[in-house]
Amino acid sequence: MQDKSVVEAETKKLIEIRNAFYDYLDANIPKDSMGQYDFSESPTLDAKSVYEHFFKLDYEARKLRAFLVQDYDLHAE
Repeated sequence: MQDKSVVEAETKKLIEIRNAFYDYLDANIPKDSMGQYDFSESPTLDAKSVYEHFFKLDYEARKLRAFLVQDYDLHAE
């Protein structure tokens, strides 16, 4: 079983990366009066930047998934 501090550190990284992704979206996509992203003006995002944010988020999520599968014998298809 993974040390609790390792899982906590990886979870913290995941949250930080997720927040950075949303910060990027917030800086580049306006929101409507309900606080939802407003795509009506068809904002253009830099595909490379979106991919870089997503890749970091996905990589960290896969690391945590490996801990859960190993420690709790969880299997998802």
